[in-house]
Amino acid sequence: MKLVKRLSAASLAVLMAASISACGSSDSSGDAAANGDTTTATTEPGKELNEDQKNQVASLTENENLKKTELANKTIKWLAHYDINPSAGAVKGTELELFEQKYDGKIEWVNADWNSRYTKLASLVMANESPDFFPADDMDTFPKGAIKAMFQPIDDYVDLDSELWKESKKYCDDFLFNGKHYIAVIYPEPNLVCIYNTKTIEENSLDDPAELYYNDEWTWDKFQDMCKTFTDADNEKYGLDGYWYGNAISQTSGKPLIGMTDGKIVHNLDDPEVAKAQDFMYNLEKDNVCFDRSSNNWSTRGDGTTGEGLGSYLTLFIPTGLWAIQNTPENVKIIGDVEAGEIMFVPMPRNPNGDGTYYMGSRVHGYNICTGAPNPEGVAAYLDCCQVAYQEAANIGEEVLREDYKWNDDMIKMRDECYKLCAEHPIFDLQNGVSPELDAVMQDLSQATMITGGGATTWTEAVGTNKAKVEWLLDQANTNIADKPTK
Repeated sequence: MKLVKRLSAASLAVLMAASISACGSSDSSGDAAANGDTTTATTEPGKELNEDQKNQVASLTENENLKKTELANKTIKWLAHYDINPSAGAVKGTELELFEQKYDGKIEWVNADWNSRYTKLASLVMANESPDFFPADDMDTFPKGAIKAMFQPIDDYVDLDSELWKESKKYCDDFLFNGKHYIAVIYPEPNLVCIYNTKTIEENSLDDPAELYYNDEWTWDKFQDMCKTFTDADNEKYGLDGYWYGNAISQTSGKPLIGMTDGKIVHNLDDPEVAKAQDFMYNLEKDNVCFDRSSNNWSTRGDGTTGEGLGSYLTLFIPTGLWAIQNTPENVKIIGDVEAGEIMFVPMPRNPNGDGTYYMGSRVHGYNICTGAPNPEGVAAYLDCCQVAYQEAANIGEEVLREDYKWNDDMIKMRDECYKLCAEHPIFDLQNGVSPELDAVMQDLSQATMITGGGATTWTEAVGTNKAKVEWLLDQANTNIADKPTK
């Protein structure tokens, strides 16, 4: 079976575990963590798999790639701003069901809100009370987690050369630190897609972006024309809203702003393809098609609570993660009526003068093993379960999308297409994974050409202002990498 086929289908089997991790927020249950409470959190239980699905998982417990051993410690501790155990409205992941059935395993959630995750991790590691594993999905764990010894290599516990892991190994190889692997990548997935409401498209007599994509006509030019045609500020209609459209468009260049080459962290600020994307972004902002967050306390329209205008038909496009629509109809109604076919998405448009490739910013669905983890063997068993579920139980994930989340055939087909693009050309941007200092600089730089409210600058000006700071911070990080002994 080809890797792209397996990725696009099998990733459905683990969508529940990954679908909420990229939103960069936490619910009220994270307040205790913010106040220093290190107790294990609890959440309202989610939905179990049905009996047929559980029986299918039971058949996987005899998979030859799963270790036939009894775990000495059946509990693994998970530190994150969300729980792998399903909460209300979510469906249990196939990989968790397999871990429970095969190893009688359990996942104990150590709750930390978004802003305090690393502080809490560091304090627990220093106190010799480490959790076992941590999510890599938000692309902010590498390489800083290795440099600061918050995470340990996975190589002693995960056999990347095994039959089970061999197809994911090339993605794990993208996260090497002094010759060791620090992220167990289950698969790459879309970081940001372009979500829209089909009713808005129809009522404004616009071309359907999905049809444009399949006809290879979904380009920057078409995207810009549609945003300009739709925007009517007097009637509160805007072509773009959200927090991430800058990064989403920039990565259609095919280059991350911050990446790794031959074990060194590098920037692509001077790359001509990046410059073309940033110039396009600057012109979009000058067309005034973006909702002006500067006039709304730097928040999106409704700050995420009203679908940023998608559900009210006042916004044309929201570039965001698939996690935003992988939920029950009740939970996505702020975006549109999924059962009426209103919700749809496409990859971000391509450069009409580029190489013809639809490049999509990517992230990993994967995990880090914490330094001092008390049960790394248990984590390794869970990771193997993730791989088996990903490879052998894709149909369960699709059943969840169709039956619980009410996705239609068009959405399923486009989701497969997006995963295929990620498998073929993953664009992993490490701008949030190097250091808090670089994170702050890149937050300004990555949105410099699209800051609303008259603050946007050209890419040439933005690079001129920030390049020296970026290079100094990368030099510091690369020195830290070189100074770390190889183990």
